[in-house]
Amino acid sequence: MTLDSLPGSSGYLDSYPERKISYFKNPYVLSLTVVAGIGGLLFGYDTGVISGALLYIKDDFEAVKQSSFLQETIVSMALVGAMIGAAAGGWINDAYGRKKATLLADVIFALGSAVMAAAPDPYVLILGRLLVGLGVGVASVTAPVYIAEASPSEIRGALVSTNVLMITGGQFLSYLVNLGFTQVPGTWRWMLGIAGVPAVIQFSLMLCLPESPRWLFMKDKKSEAIAVLSKIYDIARLEDEIDYLSSQLEEERQKKRDVRYLDVFKTKEIRLAFIAGAGLQAFQQFTGINTVMYYSPTIVQMAGFQSNQLALLLSLIVASMNAAGTVLGIYLIDHAGRRMLALSSLFGVIISLLILSGSFFAESSDSSNALYGWMAVMGLALYIAFFSPGMGPVPWTVNSEIYPEAYRGICGGMSATVNWISNLIVAQTFLSIAEAVGTGATFLILAGVAVTAFVFVFVLVPETKGLTFEEVENIWKERAWGNGSNTQSLLERGSES
Repeated sequence: MTLDSLPGSSGYLDSYPERKISYFKNPYVLSLTVVAGIGGLLFGYDTGVISGALLYIKDDFEAVKQSSFLQETIVSMALVGAMIGAAAGGWINDAYGRKKATLLADVIFALGSAVMAAAPDPYVLILGRLLVGLGVGVASVTAPVYIAEASPSEIRGALVSTNVLMITGGQFLSYLVNLGFTQVPGTWRWMLGIAGVPAVIQFSLMLCLPESPRWLFMKDKKSEAIAVLSKIYDIARLEDEIDYLSSQLEEERQKKRDVRYLDVFKTKEIRLAFIAGAGLQAFQQFTGINTVMYYSPTIVQMAGFQSNQLALLLSLIVASMNAAGTVLGIYLIDHAGRRMLALSSLFGVIISLLILSGSFFAESSDSSNALYGWMAVMGLALYIAFFSPGMGPVPWTVNSEIYPEAYRGICGGMSATVNWISNLIVAQTFLSIAEAVGTGATFLILAGVAVTAFVFVFVLVPETKGLTFEEVENIWKERAWGNGSNTQSLLERGSES
């Protein structure tokens, strides 16, 4: 079977255009995506809700109000949990399946939400943030892989990007909830506690959904996998998909080798893929997205808008732009392509960060001029408008498709861990750096990082739009070993590098 004849490849779909699947053509695939994407909603809600809740936590706990370190720890302890959850999530996914990993994430997240809502002091609150982070970390690995493995290749980018839409939708929902609870007694407890509701909903729905068909094939559960695939493809393409996955299963049996963490670095083509995937995840954070999402109300107050409610309202507008931009990204990612979308997104991010930096520099020299505050808000809005269609969905989409089957869970977990470590560094240091060198200089540093990210994507990230998993795998073989390397197994190369 040649690459052009693989089910879902461009050559295959050119030969059989009637077998091509569009985004809304199959409600079953879309329902799998939406339910799995509730994990993204949890991810996004937790990212957004803490920014508004922190304004009121400071009012309740004097120790938090007096300490930037405690504020950063409350925000970043969820990231510590997410880092651990993502690292373990790759192994959990490969060992027990995508479905069980999702159910586990929901239980942990709901428990953490209850602990936060009942927290009598900042330290119990920090414990709750750690538990919530563990759940988010596992979900951040699982949802993109589950969706990608159930997706036809021609709409895989759009469907995985739907998970990112759920992340941005969760952020928007969190700001809406924050605004709605501003006048309710126990303000921040409601904001944090209500996060458990989507986790309970996903747990209930996920019990009714199947396991990933590719994981089922990998675990030699062929009949269960065929039952799932029959709801995704028509009969003609279904037979081709089954034949192909059966041949892949036979190859896996012949290898008879378990994948270990060190194999990612020993195997040249996997190492190249991981560098590209992990680099995208790191730059997604180091270009400042969660600085904007975690601290947007605080940034708005820095810009001169002192009312908590006004800060939350303006942040709600920023979050709505984030969600709207992701909708645009769902269309563009399978049309413009992943690489071009990331490059154009980063170009706009650089411009936006320069505007933010300039507005804060100007505000520091003339704080009486309200124009600079509005310039900062405009910079935030432009940042989101450029970031959300590109650098929002592209890292997660690319990481769900650039690794071969045997490595997908472990590499997905490792790259997600890189994302969370980078997220932790940004969240733990932003306020302190802004206090030390000024907000304007901080955004200027982020602009410099965005320039580096642009060069990284241009040089190291290939285009994967519309390619099957096997065509993507072949890109890394050619980059590692040159043309003519198609027949040699990735795993067999491990000892040669």
